[in-house]
Amino acid sequence: MKQEPWATKARKNARAIVAAVIAPVLCLLVPLVPGPRESISVHAQDRHPILRLESRSFTDGGSLPRRLTCDGPDVSPELHWASAPAGIRSFAILMSDPDAPIDFTHWIAYNIPSSARGLAEGASAHDGMPEGSAQGTNSFGRFGYGGPCPPAGKSHHYVFRLYALDVRLALPPGALRDRMEAAMSGHILAEGQIIGIYRRPTQ
Repeated sequence: MKQEPWATKARKNARAIVAAVIAPVLCLLVPLVPGPRESISVHAQDRHPILRLESRSFTDGGSLPRRLTCDGPDVSPELHWASAPAGIRSFAILMSDPDAPIDFTHWIAYNIPSSARGLAEGASAHDGMPEGSAQGTNSFGRFGYGGPCPPAGKSHHYVFRLYALDVRLALPPGALRDRMEAAMSGHILAEGQIIGIYRRPTQ
């Protein structure tokens, strides 16, 4: 049987070695290659545009003052925002404590007029909400705002979320959080959040 020339056999061996080296490298690089443009755009559509929410009562990521908590007068914070997306019909606010054993609801407000650009400190009480607004029932079982009141010694994070909606919610005053969230589903145009931290001193 005729044998292959030495040079031909050497070239085949070299190609086999190169293939053995390159194949694992390509396997590592494949996850880094972007997928089809359609999958990227669909994922991006799942994200709501951002509203810039701020407060003069506390700084984002900073400590909440005692006056906003159960250790003080327990007043709702000042909140403000600068803009609203096209097609907005109302704003809604949700304040919760995800560090609690359950995701504790401290405040919900809805049907805030689309023309509103903020709430004054203490607006939850004494008819301080914009005309046409409604407030729900918090996890304390009370109407309106209920400030931080965590167990002593541990810091809790309090998340204030602002939602821009393309509807006014068909909810009566005093609604619970799950009803508000169900009514908002599919109607959120944009949202923003700000977080405050509170830690009650040990006795």
